[in-house]
Amino acid sequence: MPIAVPKADSLKELLSLKGKVVVITGASGPKGMGIEAARGCAEMGADVAITYASRPDGGEKNAKELAETYGVKAKAYKLQVDQYESAEKLVADVIKDFGKIDAFIANAGATADSGILDGTVEAWNHVVNVDLNGTFHCAKAVGHHFKERKTGSLVITASMSGHIANFPQEQTSYNVAKAGCIHMARSLANEWRDFARVNSISPGYIATGLSDFVAKDIQELWHSMIPMGRDGEAKELKGAYVYLVSDASTYTTGADIVIDGGYTTR
Repeated sequence: MPIAVPKADSLKELLSLKGKVVVITGASGPKGMGIEAARGCAEMGADVAITYASRPDGGEKNAKELAETYGVKAKAYKLQVDQYESAEKLVADVIKDFGKIDAFIANAGATADSGILDGTVEAWNHVVNVDLNGTFHCAKAVGHHFKERKTGSLVITASMSGHIANFPQEQTSYNVAKAGCIHMARSLANEWRDFARVNSISPGYIATGLSDFVAKDIQELWHSMIPMGRDGEAKELKGAYVYLVSDASTYTTGADIVIDGGYTTR
């Protein structure tokens, strides 16, 4: 059975997430893409389950803020994304606490700080295990639930780095992992065509604090390569996440939305 056309006609109704449960991984930071995606979903009425890896305080603080600000149910869970059992437990716990999962935003990730010759084998494995295998673990864990319910939307945070090789920093492991995420979304869109939609978002340089360690002159070089001349803010991605988990996007699957200030046009 193909995925049904929604009954609503008005865009407000189609974009509304009232009654939906959305999981967002990697949402324990104060201003990252994960927490902004969670804020967008909560603002549109969704109950949200967010995850943290090493920052329980950040996760709990964000869940409390989401519940108080938007009047929705919100809870934080620990997730070691590189371990399948942890993803499986997360899905089971959220279903137990919220009753179901309508959409899952696989956002947790790790950055690279070296090329393959300068970096260790362990460094390569860490990035690939978190960014690529971690996304697979989430997909497999929640996919069974989507298939059972015959509905669901998986949104993968990929990166423009899955399309281009960043310069001047060397980060082959990250680029390869994110290219894999984009193709995983396309492949799963086909594999899950009878019951769920799968899409990815490819952000460019977003001011989340993760790149603060990079020298100022290198950051200025980045900005010179971006037609819009600046980093993006995480809140500028909110609309894309909301669109992909909502009924406004029921004919959108296998898509990758590039939000990079124009970087990949050059």
